[in-house]
Amino acid sequence: MQAKKRQDNIARVATEFVSARRSASALVDYPGTMPAALAEAYAMQDAAIALADRVIAGWKVGRINPPLEEADRLAGPIFADQTFDAGETPRAMTVYAGGFAAAEAEFLLRIGTAPDPAKIDYTLAEATALIDRVCVGIEIASSPFGGINDHGPGVTISDFGNNNGLVIGPDIANWRDLDLNQWPVELTIDGASTGVATAAAMLDGPFGAARFLFELMAQRGIALSAGQWISSGAVSGVHQVHIGAQISAIFDNRLTVACSIAAQ
Repeated sequence: MQAKKRQDNIARVATEFVSARRSASALVDYPGTMPAALAEAYAMQDAAIALADRVIAGWKVGRINPPLEEADRLAGPIFADQTFDAGETPRAMTVYAGGFAAAEAEFLLRIGTAPDPAKIDYTLAEATALIDRVCVGIEIASSPFGGINDHGPGVTISDFGNNNGLVIGPDIANWRDLDLNQWPVELTIDGASTGVATAAAMLDGPFGAARFLFELMAQRGIALSAGQWISSGAVSGVHQVHIGAQISAIFDNRLTVACSIAAQ
């Protein structure tokens, strides 16, 4: 009986989140019983991915602080129809009115060689070797549920990890020869700085996010593909944004990527 109730709740949460995203409807309350463990949260995410039936262009990685269930990061899908190369004119990226909306400056890693789906343990060097391109970018975090980040990582995981899009900015040339952890990274909203930070404070940096993702997906039985992106985590923080906002992320005082914010 308990197992059936759990499965019914997983299906309900997944169905209601997918429905709310499709209709761009805000959710005042969490649509079911909140997940009690990360495994249950990922089961909700898996069910929602199946229901959404959309092409996955990559995966976002975020930090769990403090760590929970021996995990210090979380992951969620980034869909192809919400993944864009930055153009000369900032693209309008959509968020859920009445829900949660934020922008994050992140290093974006492209998978060059698909990881072995049976390999569940990587060194940092092994994970880095599978990456063939690194860009600067902006992750758009948004959910119909305004409290998505207020109830622990399980709730965040259950709604696609709170992802709602990715802007791919300029390539970082010769990235293998650089220490990206030392680059100053800044996000501005309507021209106002939200502060400057470096990836040195991000656990083991952006390539550690790749290592985490490769291990997690092997455990979840999800195959990753060459060409998929990894949004490796907010360098300067998760910054809530309003509809109409103009966003710019500046990396190493020279590489810039921008977007605007519109209603879903």
